[in-house]
Amino acid sequence: MKETNIQSVNSLDLPELQPYRTLRRPLEHIQQGIFVAEGEKVVRRLLASNLSIISLLMTPEWLDALSTDSQLTTHHSPITVYLADHKLVETIVGYNLHQGIMAVARVPENPTLESLMNTIPSPFLLVALDGLVNSENIGVIVRNCAAFGVQGIIVGETSSSPYLRRAVRNSMGTVFKIPVVHVLHLAETLTTLQQKYSTTVIAAHPHEQSSIHQTDLSQNTCIVFGHEGLGISKEILDVCSKHVAIPMENETDSLNVSSASAVFLYEAHKQRAKGVECRA
Repeated sequence: MKETNIQSVNSLDLPELQPYRTLRRPLEHIQQGIFVAEGEKVVRRLLASNLSIISLLMTPEWLDALSTDSQLTTHHSPITVYLADHKLVETIVGYNLHQGIMAVARVPENPTLESLMNTIPSPFLLVALDGLVNSENIGVIVRNCAAFGVQGIIVGETSSSPYLRRAVRNSMGTVFKIPVVHVLHLAETLTTLQQKYSTTVIAAHPHEQSSIHQTDLSQNTCIVFGHEGLGISKEILDVCSKHVAIPMENETDSLNVSSASAVFLYEAHKQRAKGVECRA
């Protein structure tokens, strides 16, 4: 591990370890342009990504495990590893979740909509977030996006960042694989998608008669998901091409937004797979 700087620590008071001491203040981390990754799977996916890693904090056991499969030495840049014993790492909140292995990395530079559109092929599938504030829901939506082939996530001005700690954790690190575009005015961005990039903008709106199963999701599509309780704002609903619902029974009027995203994205993925079969 010639490019890995390993330092043993017996205290968390070092300034470099400040992000690990402040896990409960993720908004401060976002303001600093950093995020924390927790747990083996998320950290391994971070190491396999092209993101800039500032440091790792782990117990010696995890160092042995990562050294065995060379994940530390194969990362594209040198990494500083802080080693701490089990009892010290246990003092950090949420040990059962971070498992004694964490990393601090830089939030990637925010791409523009134009740069995203220049890198993805048609027919493309995008997701937009309007007013989503629960980071755990956002993380699950990101994971669903990765699972069903979404090529980019557009985060509106009223939504939380997918790089908040709990969002990263609930995405299981899949956020490292999908471009995330933060925009200052989501309504204008969706209008641009429609007018410049021939995109059908679908509002996932539970109180509509139009069914997801009768809606074409196989072409250039952006699906909008809204606030956990209030849904999609009127401003955004007004610019969407279609308002579409998931048919439900037993007087169920809506699903949790992360569950609804799985249904919408699976339907889109299924339709696109059939399209590929037809073109083959």
